[in-house]
Amino acid sequence: MSPIKVVLADDHPVVRSGIRTLLEKALDIEILGEAATGGQALALIKETQPDILLLDMEMPDLNGREVAQRLQQMNSTVKILALSAYDDPVYIRELLESGAAGYLVKEEAPETIVDAIRGVAHGEQGWVSRRIAAQMVSWVRGEEADNAQLTPREMDVLRLVVDGNTNQSIANTLGISEKTVEKYMDAIFTKLNVTSRVEAAVYAVRIGLV
Repeated sequence: MSPIKVVLADDHPVVRSGIRTLLEKALDIEILGEAATGGQALALIKETQPDILLLDMEMPDLNGREVAQRLQQMNSTVKILALSAYDDPVYIRELLESGAAGYLVKEEAPETIVDAIRGVAHGEQGWVSRRIAAQMVSWVRGEEADNAQLTPREMDVLRLVVDGNTNQSIANTLGISEKTVEKYMDAIFTKLNVTSRVEAAVYAVRIGLV
């Protein structure tokens, strides 16, 4: 299996160096290059065609949201994993709605960053950590879903989603295939009337599963 190709964009050299050192330990992740500005990030993406852009939201010249908008205009297939010092729920929501595949704060544990890259690379939209999910409770739709609608195994999957597990990790933990996990996720989304992992995680927090 080919490695997940990543471009790292952050205007702080120390931060870039720390994240690079972390990611280089992951055998399934390859860093194609680094950018210190939004403009450099766009040029590097056009040149290298990475799978993931790990994007600092507070950069000179173009901020993270502007970079995301430019990439949408370019019809780029790169998936954006936003990295920020801020954990304001409104800010996070706006960014996810603008097309980011996930959002992490810089204080996150290193293993969370690696797991997030893997999850986003495998198509998991709306990746957020347990900490961020807990702050997004107020975003849930007004209607309460009936907890009894979920089967015990669906509840197991939901708890693991809240803990920030990828589909692959959930499959390994429960001893099932990733395809089966995807089927459980589809069922959970339908029963809870949500459209993303974020909303599912928020629901789990709201009903006190964590």
